[in-house]
Amino acid sequence: MADSAMTVRYAVVVTIGVFLLKSCSGEETDIKLDKKAQLLHRLDSLNLLLYTFLLILTVLTIWTFKHRRLRFLHETGLAVIYGLIVGAIIRYGFTNSSTIVHMPVVPEPDGSHYNQSVPPDTLWLRFPESKGDGTTKNKTFAYSFRGEIYKRDNEIDLKATFDPEIFFNIILPPIIFHAGYSLKRKYFFRNLGAILTYALIGTTISSFVIGALMYTFIQLIPHLASSFTFLDTLYFGALISPTDPLTIISIFNDLHVDVNLYALVFGESVLNDAVAIVLSGSIQNYAERYQSGSGGFETWAFFQALGDFIRIFSLSLFIGATMGCVTALLTKFTRVRDFPLLESALFVLMSYSTFLIAEASDLTGVVAVLFCGICQAHYTYNNLSVDSRQRTKQLFELLNFLAENFIFSYIGVSMFTFPKHHFDPGFIFAGFFCALLGRAVNVYPLSFLLNLGRNPKIPSNYQHMLFCAGLRGAMSFALAIRNTVSDARQAMLTTTSLIVILTVILQGGATTQFLSWFNIPVGVDEEVEVLSYNGVRSGGSLSMGGSTSKTNEKALLARIWGNFDTHYMKPLLTHSRPTLLDTLPVCCGPLARILTTTQQMTQDNVARRMDSDSDLCLEDRDTDRRRTSIQPLGTVTGEVSPGQQPLHTRVALPGLIGRHL
Repeated sequence: MADSAMTVRYAVVVTIGVFLLKSCSGEETDIKLDKKAQLLHRLDSLNLLLYTFLLILTVLTIWTFKHRRLRFLHETGLAVIYGLIVGAIIRYGFTNSSTIVHMPVVPEPDGSHYNQSVPPDTLWLRFPESKGDGTTKNKTFAYSFRGEIYKRDNEIDLKATFDPEIFFNIILPPIIFHAGYSLKRKYFFRNLGAILTYALIGTTISSFVIGALMYTFIQLIPHLASSFTFLDTLYFGALISPTDPLTIISIFNDLHVDVNLYALVFGESVLNDAVAIVLSGSIQNYAERYQSGSGGFETWAFFQALGDFIRIFSLSLFIGATMGCVTALLTKFTRVRDFPLLESALFVLMSYSTFLIAEASDLTGVVAVLFCGICQAHYTYNNLSVDSRQRTKQLFELLNFLAENFIFSYIGVSMFTFPKHHFDPGFIFAGFFCALLGRAVNVYPLSFLLNLGRNPKIPSNYQHMLFCAGLRGAMSFALAIRNTVSDARQAMLTTTSLIVILTVILQGGATTQFLSWFNIPVGVDEEVEVLSYNGVRSGGSLSMGGSTSKTNEKALLARIWGNFDTHYMKPLLTHSRPTLLDTLPVCCGPLARILTTTQQMTQDNVARRMDSDSDLCLEDRDTDRRRTSIQPLGTVTGEVSPGQQPLHTRVALPGLIGRHL
C-alpha cells in the first residue's frame, strides 16, 4: 500500500510540474504579446495626439488671424504648413528604436497557383510554437497586405500613415454631405445651366486635355515613357480636375461676395467632385476591358465605359435623392420630432447609410451622399424640430471643419512620412502646367458659349475669378492615395500632393488680392445680385446708375422643377402648402387626404414660407419688388435654412415678415 501511495503521489507531483512548466511558457508568451500590444497602443495614441495637437494649433491660429483680420493665409493653408512641420519632425526627429519584429518570407517553390504579378491580399504564416515540454505546435497566422517597403521606417512613420479607405468611408462623407446640406439652393438652381456646364462638360474636357498633354510631355521624357500609358495620364487628368475652393468660399462668406459668383464657384466644386470620382472609375473600367482586347482603341469598351459613367452617376443620384425623401417622409408622418435626440440620430444615420448603400451597390457614395444632403436640406430640414435643426446644422458644420483641416494636415504630414512618394521633377512640372491649362480650358471657352444664350452674361472678371478659384484639395488627394502600388501611381500621388499644397497656400492666400485685381464687388447683401446691374464700382459697392430693369433670368430646368416641386414634392414630403388636396386631380382626393397632415391643413401661409427656398423660382415682378424693398436693420429675426448665412438686412415682402435673407 505504501509503494502504491508513493507512486500516486509521485505521479501527481510530475503532473503538477509539467502543468507549471506549460503555464510558465504560456504566461511568458502572453507577457510578450501584451508588451507588444501595449507598445502598439502607445504608438497609436501618439499618432492621434499629434494630429489632435495639429488641429488645436490650427484652431488657435485661425482665431488669431480672424481677431487680427489677417487674410493672407487661410486655415487650410495653415493646416498644410503645420502638417509639413510635424511631418519633418517625425521623419528626422525620431530614431528607429522600435522593438517591432520583421520576418522576411518568400513564396513556396510551387506557388504558381496564383498570379504572382499581383501581391496576395493576405499571407498565411506557419509559425512553430514551443509548448515547454519539448514539443512544438504549428500555428497559422494571417497578415494583411500593407504595401511595398522601400526602407526601414520608424514605426511612428508607419502609424502616421492611414489606410486610404479611411478617407473614403469616414472622412469624405461628412464633407460631401455638408456641401449639399449647406448649399444655397435658390441661387444654385438659378445658375443651374452654367454650373452643370462647368461641372459636367468642363470637368470632362479638362480631364481629357490634361491627360493628352501629360501623355505628350511624358513621351519627351525617356525614363517616364515606359512607365506611363495614355490611360494612366487620363486617370491623372480625372483626379486632378476637381476643385476644392474651401478657402475661396470661406473668404467669399466673410466679404459677402455676389451670390451668383458664390453659386457658380461653390456649385461647380460640389458637382465636379462627384463627376471626377465617377469619371475616374469609368476610366478604370475601360482599362480593364482594354487589357483583354486587341491592344488598340477598343470602341466597344469605350462605349461601355461611357455607359458606366451615365449609369453610376444616375443610380447614385437616385439612391441619394430617394434616401433623402424617405427621411423626409419618416419625419413628416411620425412623431419622432417629439424626441429631438432620436430625431437627430435618425437624420445622421439615414444620411450616412446613403453613402454605404451606394458603395455596397458598386456605385459612388460621394454622388449619393451629395444629393442626399441637398434633399435633406430642401425637404427633411423643414420637418425637423427646432432643436434638431440647430443640432444637425452645427454638427455637420463641425464635422466638415474638422475633417477638412485633418485632411490638409495629413497631406502635409504624409509628404515626409508616406513611404510611397516618387519625386520626378519632369512629371511634377508637367502636372502643374497641364493642371493650369486644363482649368483655363474649362472656364474660358465654356463661358464664351454660355454667354451666347445667357442673360445676364458672365463678365470677364468673374471668369478670371473662376479660374483662380480652381484650388485642388481633398478629393484629388483621396483619389491619388487610394492606389500607390505602381511607379506611375506613386508619381501621381506626389505631384497631386504638391499641387494641392501650393494651390491652397498660394492661390488661397491671394484670394483677397484677386478680388481687388478683378474688381469683384464685396459687401453685397445676399438678395442684391450684381450680375443684374451694368455698372460696378471698383471700390466694391454697386453702381446703381445705369442699371438695367431686366431681372436675372432663371434656368429653364429650374423653372420647370420649381413648379413641380412647389405643387407636388413639397406638399408630399413636408408640411408646406398648397396641399396635395389643392394640386392633385379630384380623382386622387382620397390618396391626397392620406398624404396630407393635420398640420398642413391648419397652418397659415406665413408659416409655410419660413423655408428659404419656397421662392426658388420667383416671378420676375416678385424679384423686382424684393430689390426695391431692402432696408438695412441692426438685427435679424426669423429662421434660416442650413445653407443660409444671416445678414443684417430684412426684406419687406407681402405676407412675409422678419425673414432671414
